[in-house]
Amino acid sequence: MAKVKYKFNHHSLSYDKIVLNRKQKFYRFLTYFSATLIIALLYNVLFSVFFDTPKEKGLKRENQQLTTQYEVLNNQFDLVENTLEDLQKRDDNIYRVIFEAEPIPSSVRSAGFGGSNRYIDLQGFKNSELVTETARRLDKITKKLYVQTKSYDEVIEQAKNKEIMVASVPAVMPISNKDLTRTASGWGWRIHPIYKIRKFHYGMDFTAPTGAEIYATGDGTVELVENSMRGYGKRIVINHGFGYKSLYAHLNGFNVRKGQKVKRGEIIGFVGSTGTSTAPHLHYEIFKNNKKVNPVHYYFNDLSPEEFDKMIFISTNSGQSFD
Repeated sequence: MAKVKYKFNHHSLSYDKIVLNRKQKFYRFLTYFSATLIIALLYNVLFSVFFDTPKEKGLKRENQQLTTQYEVLNNQFDLVENTLEDLQKRDDNIYRVIFEAEPIPSSVRSAGFGGSNRYIDLQGFKNSELVTETARRLDKITKKLYVQTKSYDEVIEQAKNKEIMVASVPAVMPISNKDLTRTASGWGWRIHPIYKIRKFHYGMDFTAPTGAEIYATGDGTVELVENSMRGYGKRIVINHGFGYKSLYAHLNGFNVRKGQKVKRGEIIGFVGSTGTSTAPHLHYEIFKNNKKVNPVHYYFNDLSPEEFDKMIFISTNSGQSFD
């Protein structure tokens, strides 16, 4: 039963019973309801700020587990990257060197995936940076693995052709020179015999009597047979494949024709003194990937270490070349 309320009347000096009409009752109800609703909302806000619901607790626990898993995954990526880096170093410094293949540039191995739009779907979350970085590292490792796989495919192909390559590399001396007395002038700065100026000598000279036999220093195909009275004079160029070529200049005569396939040790021509030459000799050059290289590094198939040292001593002590 609702309590009856009274109000003191100052005029009659008595208490009058308070009677509310419908409108007053509605406003009073509305006031109480609004206050109750506001208090409830404040309580809910404060509770949600300082306390987690069971569902929120579960989601936070799951999120923490995912974050930990991402960190563990990144640690595993570190191990994979270290292992992959070791494989890359072995590939460039051992395998590709053995099979005469150029190292893969780091810019190719480390090429990334351009554009931030690639990871735009991973943005906007609490741990977006961690997730994006993990995805980026995975992409980079995938790319490096692909490059390494293609590199090994190339090395395998080189290994299959290794026997052919070994026979093709110009690895012997171009004339019979067992006592090394015919070695005249080597790679380096020399005095030109005609112009008497200091000029770089891109090759090696071997003195020999006119008509001495000249041998192919590796298997290959005769690319050029030129009969000229200037410069190199009569010369032969053999393409050995695998980026190698050899040149034989100042010849007296030829024993091969253009397009002919030759084997190492086969007689291809004869020593002469044609072109810009001051005495009978053979001028010999080696090209690797169209760049002239020092022939002295390619006599590993017919000289002992002692003979090799002696040849270097003789060839570097000459102050003047023969051409």
